[in-house]
Amino acid sequence: MKPFDVYPLFNINPQKALNYNIWDDNNNKYIDLYGGHAVISIGHSHPYYINKINEQLNKIAFYSNSVINDLQTELAYKLGEISSMQDYNIFLCNSGAEANENALKIASFFTGKKKVISFNKAFHGRTSAAVAITDNPKIIAPINSNHDSVKVELNNIEAVEKEISKGDVCAVIIEGIQGIGGIIVPDADFLKNLKELCTKNNVLLILDEIQSGYGRSGKFFAFQYADIMPDIVTVAKGMGNGFPIGGVLIAPEYKAHYGMLGTTFGGNHLACAAAIAVLDIIKNEKLIENTNTIGSYFINELKNNFKNIQVRGLGLMIGIEFEKNISEIRRNLLFEDKIFTGVAGSNIIRLLPPLTINKNIVDIFINKLSKQISKT
Repeated sequence: MKPFDVYPLFNINPQKALNYNIWDDNNNKYIDLYGGHAVISIGHSHPYYINKINEQLNKIAFYSNSVINDLQTELAYKLGEISSMQDYNIFLCNSGAEANENALKIASFFTGKKKVISFNKAFHGRTSAAVAITDNPKIIAPINSNHDSVKVELNNIEAVEKEISKGDVCAVIIEGIQGIGGIIVPDADFLKNLKELCTKNNVLLILDEIQSGYGRSGKFFAFQYADIMPDIVTVAKGMGNGFPIGGVLIAPEYKAHYGMLGTTFGGNHLACAAAIAVLDIIKNEKLIENTNTIGSYFINELKNNFKNIQVRGLGLMIGIEFEKNISEIRRNLLFEDKIFTGVAGSNIIRLLPPLTINKNIVDIFINKLSKQISKT
């Protein structure tokens, strides 16, 4: 047996990692400015994180959700405190796609409706309903295409209002910052109008903060720049720093009942230990403050050094849009300069580094990017 061949792989075999560095099996050292799709929030192999997982592993690694797990209570408390969402409830699951599936299910339960509005260039996951509301026909199988959904233009409140007026919408789902779509930040006024429109029409507003959450934007959640409170927020990626975990944050007016949602592995002891460690490190090491400082420096340096390139983003969620295909530049950054970056489409470099990076790392990247641009 061998792995199902669905991923195009770079010929790099990571063996160890620390903070923002990775070493391969030939002991080549890389700078990680992508964090494995924004997963690495507190840096690789943080000692506090490792110790917390090891301590828990030596106690109990797993039992089902049929018994009390006080780690879930601790995680919920600390997440509510750091995000200023203390009155919300959380349902713990395993991934971002699963979080979005359950968010949509909650919206449908409480409205009695099933149509979902999402946005052009959106990405919400690869499971059944999540992929149906994702704007990528290539990854939507026929079995997924039967979900009742519609995609409209981002920042177009009239288009949303037109769809909601039909009376069959249960939810509007929007990313705090579009990631795969190219690091597109929704207008704050649009988000405010969207929340007002949803509330007025008994439609739940779901903020997908799976990539943009956990301090990456310079606030704990990107939607907080618009000063709104969504009905539901979904989280994953940076939540466990590599340990699989996701969550659905649910406003207090939406009450649970037994059997409404369920999961075998969600919120297990090890996952909670990892997630609690992440929150402790973000708070104690002031990583959101660092993200603000370094993110502003990073974006300003990119704009000052590359006048003909469009730079977008907030905090350490940054898109660099070129007028040409960037595959050669990105490949050279990886194999010549030993720097991991991401991509959105064919002409956007996507940067999602650990929230621990410093100005020296930014300066190294600016220098290497400048040299690669001059070569192509």
